[in-house]
Formats: sequence, C-alpha cells, structure tokens
Amino acid sequence: MKLLGLDTSGDACSAALLVDGAIRQRLEREPRRHGELILGMLQGLLEEAGLALQGLDAVAFGRGPGSFTGVRIAVAVAQGVSFGAGLPTIPVSTLAALAQGAYRRLGRRRILVALDARMGEVYWGSYELGPEGGLVSAGEELVCPPEEVPLPRGDGWWGAGPGWSVHGAALRERIGSALEGVAPEVVCEAQDVVRLATVSLRKGELVPPELAKPVYLRDRVTDRG
Repeated sequence: MKLLGLDTSGDACSAALLVDGAIRQRLEREPRRHGELILGMLQGLLEEAGLALQGLDAVAFGRGPGSFTGVRIAVAVAQGVSFGAGLPTIPVSTLAALAQGAYRRLGRRRILVALDARMGEVYWGSYELGPEGGLVSAGEELVCPPEEVPLPRGDGWWGAGPGWSVHGAALRERIGSALEGVAPEVVCEAQDVVRLATVSLRKGELVPPELAKPVYLRDRVTDRG
C-alpha cells in the first residue's frame, strides 16, 4: 500500500508518504505559506522514496473542517496531483485525523476534538478507538457554541485540539467530570490523515479527483483565513 497525504487545514502544513506501513512526514508551522510549501513537501517525499506519482494507490487529504482557505488549498492540490497521475483521492476528516494523532501521541482511546471556528463557536467531534486500530466517530461532527457541544457518553474522555485553548473554560464546564484532561497542542497532521486513509482504501472508499470536495460544516463561507 502506497499513499500520499496532505493537510493544510490549520496552522500546520504537512505532507506524508506511507509505503508498506512505514510513514515519512514533513511538517511546517507557516499558516500564511501553505500554498507555496505543500507541493514542494509532496515532491520531496516522493524523491526521497524514489517513487513516482503513478506508483501510488491514492492521494489522501484533510477535507476539513478548519481554515476555509487552508481546506480549499488541500482540496485543490489533491485534485491537481491526483488528476494528473490518474489516481483516486481519499477525503479524511481533519477532526478524525486530529483525534487519531491524539491517540498516537497520548494513548487515549476516547477523544473530544475542538477547533476554534471563530464567531464564538467550535468545530466539534467525538471519537473512540475502533476495532481496526483507528479512531471512529462517536457522534456527529458539527459547529456550535462551546456551551452547546453534545455531552459524551460515559467517562474517560480527553480533549484535544487548539479549540481547547480558546474555549477551554466553557468546554470544561460543559463536559464536567467526564473529562480527564486536555491536550490543546495536538494539531491535524498528514501522517494521521494517511493512517485513516488506509482503512478507507481497504474498504474501497475512493473518490475521483473531480468529485473531491471540502467539508466546512458551516454553510456560510466567509473570508476568515
């Protein structure tokens, strides 16, 4: 299995290459330079591995939610790269990938992801460890005020994502004793995008590049970064 992955949905810009279970990643925190950095990252990974695009199985990308500009960059790059090489794409939720990263880094099996959605709201998702070793959704992904996020079932939950820095007080009050701790420093990374994409590839959940779409969660798209 050979997958190329990218994410430009937040402050971090990252690319990853999975070849037969081994992952290489490049990541830079340059929020205003995603568009100029990402293609070089992807090409560099392929050159290091001695691979051509045509030798891949698919291109995975963080499809949102996140920065509207960043999500649009990811979709456009994934479409361009895949179309030129005749490859399918695999859209991956940035919230799910962030949760997967929290599991990878912290070993926590129940993750509540929060991203700052501006306008007093958060992008929100809850995830639990599934039977295939990936984090699976435990509820609907949505955008809402932090005081209105859905309460998780049971306890042992861990908060992850930069939304916990911005809206931590309100979220802690809302979740209460079900929350064991938080890791606001965790961000979406391309290596976790490709990890989740492997499950989609095995299931045949592939999307032609011309049909790859962003997911904003908020209907009203504004120029807010």
